[in-house]
Amino acid sequence: MNCIIIEDQPPAQRILKKYIEDIGTLKLKATFSNAIQAMDFLKTEEIDVIFLDIHLPKISGIDFLKSLSNPPAVILTTAFSEYALESYEFNVVDYLLKPFSFQRFVKAISKMPTKNTGQAIDKKTRKEIFIKSGYEHIKVIIDDIFYIKSDADYTEIFLEDKKHLSSEPLRYWLENLDNNQFMRVHKSYIINVSKIEKVVSNQVFLNEKIIIPIGRAFKENFAARFLK
Repeated sequence: MNCIIIEDQPPAQRILKKYIEDIGTLKLKATFSNAIQAMDFLKTEEIDVIFLDIHLPKISGIDFLKSLSNPPAVILTTAFSEYALESYEFNVVDYLLKPFSFQRFVKAISKMPTKNTGQAIDKKTRKEIFIKSGYEHIKVIIDDIFYIKSDADYTEIFLEDKKHLSSEPLRYWLENLDNNQFMRVHKSYIINVSKIEKVVSNQVFLNEKIIIPIGRAFKENFAARFLK
């Protein structure tokens, strides 16, 4: 998706540029310090999303929105929460209150409509996900995940030759991964069903070394789906 930034503060510009680069699904086409500069650009360039500050010189972000007859998707970025209600009258995608984290930025992007369809991005279309691990957000290719194991309030994300510790609980992954590809087979395990090589009794073999137990409470559902 092509995007632009309209933001007059250089530190905020730098943060947005870093987040846009890190997420990998956005292409930054231009950065403007005021909305008037962006108006002519939008007349000739196809943009999917604008990251728009509200407090801008010459013309505010809200007034800029009012001036657009057919605006692209807009994600507002501001240090002032009092404009949130008014902003949603313009059907903005999200309202990011500064300072916002990369995780919150990713959440805003996940609300974006897909290009040319008007449909929300859905779990099935995502090819990668960012895992929050301490102060880091680590990009992982979803198809590379073998299984996810619960460890109290944390989870371990297992790839073929490495693992990542995530600060998200198991229920987070149940809600954010495609349930056609990932299935809970035990109170402590979610597996990538595309990795299943064989099933022996109450065990799932994802390869000869990765063997996951099937919990009693999950066995009937698993059998109905895979052992017909």
